Amino acid sequence: MTIVFLNRMEIEREHEVGGAQVWIEEEGGLWTCGWSEQDNGSRNTQEREAWYEGDMWNEMLAVYRHKLAAKLAEGYRPIIRDTFQEFLESGQRGRYTQKLICYSELRADEELYARLAAWRRVRATEEHRAPYLIATNRALRLIGTFLPQTLEELRELPGIGESTVTRYGEAILEHTRPIERKHSFPLDWVEHRLDEEEFEAWTYKSKERKFKREAERVRANRLLLESTIPGSACISLTQISQDSGLERRELIEMMESLEKNGYSLEAIIEHEIQLVPQEQQSAIKQAYIELGDTFLKPVLKKVYGEEPPSEPGQDILYEQLRLLRIRYRREAERTAAAAELADIVANGSEADASAPQIVIAPTAANRSKSQRATGSD
Repeated sequence: MTIVFLNRMEIEREHEVGGAQVWIEEEGGLWTCGWSEQDNGSRNTQEREAWYEGDMWNEMLAVYRHKLAAKLAEGYRPIIRDTFQEFLESGQRGRYTQKLICYSELRADEELYARLAAWRRVRATEEHRAPYLIATNRALRLIGTFLPQTLEELRELPGIGESTVTRYGEAILEHTRPIERKHSFPLDWVEHRLDEEEFEAWTYKSKERKFKREAERVRANRLLLESTIPGSACISLTQISQDSGLERRELIEMMESLEKNGYSLEAIIEHEIQLVPQEQQSAIKQAYIELGDTFLKPVLKKVYGEEPPSEPGQDILYEQLRLLRIRYRREAERTAAAAELADIVANGSEADASAPQIVIAPTAANRSKSQRATGSD
């Protein structure tokens, strides 16, 4: 067993310092990473907790980052700063912006946030837009915490662009203007009012969520790719969802991306649509031919009528449409490639047949040699 990385972590608890070790090891191509608590006041290591055991470096690293961020959020700090620790702290936006976001999340007015979210849902329905295109959850929390009274103050909040201010600014201010606030703009006072340890814990908690999602995606990607190996056992999207933590919708998005990169996930597709009648599959394929495969809603209406089932039945139908669209696109690409190849071959044959025959006229010297060889004048 080779120790690739080892670091000691410490945490203060009730005037005592607790210790632990975080480690990465490798043996015979297998990676292991984990955590070992240590007894207070001694260096005796208790039972080791393995975070990951396997042969995938990128998956191990994703799990390591997630688990380490969770320990940092608990209050552990490394004795020696290392490259993995620096990675956790890199990529952060400006400290001022981060503190505004932190303050808004820790001190949000949940009642006002709920009203703003309800307003957003109504506007999204009216405009046939996704709610996050109107305002993200983070933006609503910033608005609900700092209570802008003017469009200029609204512009000071991070993540709220000019288009949002122009299109929705007055409607947003209708929710915040009636509320008396006890602070002022600009918001530079936040940096001094927010406790540094509180901010640091929030930062690592945010990193924990980010790396948890990254680890889930890496694990799901591996499971999807394993299904493409000939002879591998068939696995369902439900099983992959349970093993990785990702929702089925996200898994199908990953399948679409993998198919674009040349991987065939036909085994999973066939498993998931086995209960879809063949005539229905043919109708869906014909709808893609007639309507194109960019938008699903027209295809849904053509196949199932103007009044398709309500949720959750409609969600299942959309899943089936997306899975069959993967198959349709793959078949369309193969057909187009075969047609292009046939065209190249046909054009090449025609070019060979119609190419002019090049005859090299003998020179005088060659004619003389030829005549001598045949004995003619």
